[in-house]
Amino acid sequence: MFPNFYHLVKDLLGIEIPGLVYVNTFGFFVAIAFLLANYTMRLELKRKEEDGLLEGMPGKQWFGKLPGVTDYASNAILGFIFGWKFIYLFVNASTLFDDPQSHILSSEGSILFGVLAAVISVGLKYYDAIKVKRKYPEPIEKDIVIHPYQRMGTITLVAAVAGLLGAKIFDHMEHWDEFIANPLGAFLNPFSGLTFYGGLICGGAAVLWLAKKYKINWKHMLDVGGPAMMLAYGVGRIGCHMSGDGDWGQVNEFAKPSFLPDWLWAYTYPNNVAGICDAEAHTGCPPGQIPELILPVWPTPLYEAIMCVGLFFVLWYLRKRISIPGVLFSVYLFLAGFERFWIEKIRVNAVYKIAGMEITQAELISTAMMIGAAIMFVWFRKTNKSQDLEIKTTSTDE
Repeated sequence: MFPNFYHLVKDLLGIEIPGLVYVNTFGFFVAIAFLLANYTMRLELKRKEEDGLLEGMPGKQWFGKLPGVTDYASNAILGFIFGWKFIYLFVNASTLFDDPQSHILSSEGSILFGVLAAVISVGLKYYDAIKVKRKYPEPIEKDIVIHPYQRMGTITLVAAVAGLLGAKIFDHMEHWDEFIANPLGAFLNPFSGLTFYGGLICGGAAVLWLAKKYKINWKHMLDVGGPAMMLAYGVGRIGCHMSGDGDWGQVNEFAKPSFLPDWLWAYTYPNNVAGICDAEAHTGCPPGQIPELILPVWPTPLYEAIMCVGLFFVLWYLRKRISIPGVLFSVYLFLAGFERFWIEKIRVNAVYKIAGMEITQAELISTAMMIGAAIMFVWFRKTNKSQDLEIKTTSTDE
């Protein structure tokens, strides 16, 4: 597996680039997932506005306003941190190769690189200010229209922060004993121990809050987000599989069909980032041993990646063929819950005992998703018919 891009490039191209050790494979695919979600949502918001389903908000914007002391100070601080910590890490990648994360969180760095980066950052800010001054000798405030798709930068950023926090919180709830044993260590690693449903619930709530703030119809916002979340989840699962983060399945003891390759049926996840050797006991490897599962397991992240990317195209096809707001999101919610419920049957996960039954957190939430999807589907259709009837009645009275 490829915990970072150093291993990926080395295995694929035979080239060793020490600096790539800092490009976390799972984190990279999470970032790509957010970018793809942003792109697809922008496309849908534009389409819905062109179809007259959404409209922009009036606003004001300053043109020619020069940066103040606070702007220069923030650029200097960010530039210093970048030079002091990250440039230093890249320059010394060969010596910090084994454990870059601990160095990122330490006080080790280069004051010289920090000062140089701060000066360059302030200089670039000043250069931008000169260009603005030439174009606008005097600052002017203009009336503008802010379109829904132009809000996606803020929406994506807030959803990312809320989603990652939610994913961490739900994972800690699922593995409470491990969290209590080392709470600080659990939170300091941002891309390990993430639960999708926690990200979905918290990130989705943040998006709906922003939609209300920006006066974007919440039903249309749900429809815009459904396909995007399905695609983002599928791409994120590629990162899980590529890095070997422990989200694999149970030990696969079944005979492999002759037409399938080994890696698609049962996989040992060599050099997995989770540091696990025994999939059944979910225990780590002896010191110095390269992590690789003793017994091969179902590569469930790969299955989910294939299924969810395929389901994204199904939703993308349906988006122009479903006219009732909210219904497309109901379809997404049911498909996402259905897919996850059944994949849990062969996944490794913490189990709760409820009324004599063993059930995972994901099974509970995915069941609630499917039931909720059915209720929402009926409710959206019913309210849409009621609104149509009200409009027709009003037109007849007039």
